[in-house]
Amino acid sequence: MTSYFLIKYLHVLGAIVILGTGGGIAFFMLMAHRGRDPAFIARTAATVVIADMLFTLTAVILQPVTGGFLMMLTAVSVTEHWLIASLALYAVAGLFWVPVIFMQIEMRNLACIAELAGQTLPPRYFALFRRWFWFGIPGFGSVMIILWLMIAKPGF
Repeated sequence: MTSYFLIKYLHVLGAIVILGTGGGIAFFMLMAHRGRDPAFIARTAATVVIADMLFTLTAVILQPVTGGFLMMLTAVSVTEHWLIASLALYAVAGLFWVPVIFMQIEMRNLACIAELAGQTLPPRYFALFRRWFWFGIPGFGSVMIILWLMIAKPGF
């Protein structure tokens, strides 16, 4: 196996991890939210925060590294339009993903407090959830488009 195929494998694997973890996190948070049970939301959000830090963050850090190595190995120029679009979308995804982490942490904390107090979720939780949901669309959507750009490499 050449270094090119190993790095390409790691790059594709990183994309899979970002999309898979993102989709899984969205699904589980949405399912927990629908039940409105503070204890279940607290446990789910706690797991989601760990998954985001362990899997998503690792892949997010490694994607530009493996992508940079692939550029060097294939002599792809950073001026390629599909690559410029991918990098811009990567920045967009990051601008929406980073606040989502803090929203998940706060939603977890609010659910824990509600559970311990035997109360329902506060209005702040629902405001955060709505924002979390809407931030996920451009964040996750950007990654979906990047994947297409990686595969198609359109010339524009």
